[in-house]
Amino acid sequence: MSDSGSEILEDEQKSAGEYSGERNEAGERHGSGKAVLPNGDIYEGQYEHGKRSGKGTYIFRNQARYIGEYYLNLKHGQGIFYYPDGSKYEGFWVEDQRQGHGVYTYSNGDTYDGEWVQHQRHGQGVYTYHDTGLKYTGTWVKGKMESAGEFIHLSYRYQGNFFNNKPIGQGKYIYDNGFEQHGEYVQVEQEIGEAEEEQPVTDTILKWIPKM
Repeated sequence: MSDSGSEILEDEQKSAGEYSGERNEAGERHGSGKAVLPNGDIYEGQYEHGKRSGKGTYIFRNQARYIGEYYLNLKHGQGIFYYPDGSKYEGFWVEDQRQGHGVYTYSNGDTYDGEWVQHQRHGQGVYTYHDTGLKYTGTWVKGKMESAGEFIHLSYRYQGNFFNNKPIGQGKYIYDNGFEQHGEYVQVEQEIGEAEEEQPVTDTILKWIPKM
């Protein structure tokens, strides 16, 4: 559930490369044009005073592709980014970063539909696991499930609080037949083996404790 396809920076070399298109009286790229950068990247779209501004398409040499709005050479506004691994983000950008509402489709088919801040899932959003159909809907903080949320399974739901992508504290299971089970998740240490000094090695797991 990582944000695979982390952002690829567009080449801002001083060398201008090849350009064909409109210019203003000062000789700056202004209006519609196409540029082939020295590293092989290609941009075709709108310019203002020498910088990518407005709608355009940027094709990277590794075949990643961005189609959308620019401002002062930065992705800014509505746009779609196609990553080399097959994942895709469609939504809002602020100064080259995913920010605002957007939908990320991951290479394994999982999707996240919700709010973003500085490239990370942050705010309210829904994550859907492609293989199982399981959904998490709720609050995200810096890319992780935090605070109030809900896991939605095929035949039941779990509502409660989350921390570091895991349920914690009081919550409840709600089944399709109307039955509810209240309880809480607590952290429990469990031995998983022994170290070289024959000291037990433990791991912290979550345990559901139902209320009687």
